[in-house]
Amino acid sequence: MRNLWIFISRYNAFFFFIIFFTAGIIITLKNNVFQRSVTLNSTNEVVGSAYERLNVLKRYLNLGQVNDSLAIENAKLKTELLSLKNIDSSKTVIVRDTVNQQQYTLLSAKVIKNSVTQRNNIITINRGSDDGIVKDMAVISPNKGVVGFILNVSPHLATIRSLLHKETLISVNLKKNNAFGSLVWGDGNFDFRKAYVKEIPNHFKVSIGDTIVTSGAGGFPKGIEVGKISKTQISTGDSFMTLEINLFNDFSTLQYVYIIKNRLAEEQKVLETQTPNEQ
Repeated sequence: MRNLWIFISRYNAFFFFIIFFTAGIIITLKNNVFQRSVTLNSTNEVVGSAYERLNVLKRYLNLGQVNDSLAIENAKLKTELLSLKNIDSSKTVIVRDTVNQQQYTLLSAKVIKNSVTQRNNIITINRGSDDGIVKDMAVISPNKGVVGFILNVSPHLATIRSLLHKETLISVNLKKNNAFGSLVWGDGNFDFRKAYVKEIPNHFKVSIGDTIVTSGAGGFPKGIEVGKISKTQISTGDSFMTLEINLFNDFSTLQYVYIIKNRLAEEQKVLETQTPNEQ
């Protein structure tokens, strides 16, 4: 206590100045309408600016959570869209049990590791077997384009064999005439923005700008847009041609993906691998 009194007595002039200065401001604002109005407006402006900056900071810190929720919501909407595409518009269809009738459902996942510069590129996501993920499930991007297939799975994580991988082969066709081909990458060109469609029959007419879509085989629903033709003919054989396409999906900026759960995948796999009993 003695030290406190010594400190106050030593700096008493400063403390008196603060007290009288504060009292002078209070008296001035209390008895002068103009000064009070100006001070209140200035204070409100400062406080408002501070709150605005604080809200901007809060929104920035919550961006990750917002993106996750949007990805989940988009997955639900895309699932509903796929169900609508599979309905024959020439008939009246009433689906009473959408859970059991829906062939495809989408699950959103966040990309936690990705590569685009390797010969065989792998993507790691934050979903695993606990979320119902199994090997060979098809994966697409949130906007347009295919990503690849589930490669390995742990309880909470999974890896994707990217389209940018020498072993990835996806069945596609030309949107305008349904000509079938195989989508591959890295055949002499390792640009992550381009890929090739092989085994297109020569008698089909193709043009620059034509859209390539999934054919409906290999776990991908039919009609997912993959890219546009950038070169109409790279090489020709006796019966087939190879096309170069610009991919819709930008693998270098991939942050979220959708894993496609096909309700009939296991049934189809068993059926197609059955050994025929024919002689």
